[in-house]
Amino acid sequence: MGNPSPDPVWSRRQRPPRLERRLGFADYPQVRHFLERLERLCEQRQRYPDLSFGRTYVNLTIYPNQDAANVGSAEEEFARDIDGLL
Repeated sequence: MGNPSPDPVWSRRQRPPRLERRLGFADYPQVRHFLERLERLCEQRQRYPDLSFGRTYVNLTIYPNQDAANVGSAEEEFARDIDGLL
């Protein structure tokens, strides 16, 4: 797939609680390939991050489940699964 730019790992934010990450790519075909793989992962896990993307980047945000007040192990595990797509 090509290597995304070495952006920092997931950032933990508080208001509202969430994990965020921005991935940079060389071109749109790499972005599209990543998004296709992410779609398969999300379908398997039945969990979906908020995302936005452009020609050379993908922004991802993972919020805790509705019953959770803070980011926990489930969100961290999902973030690691997404990282595994890189």
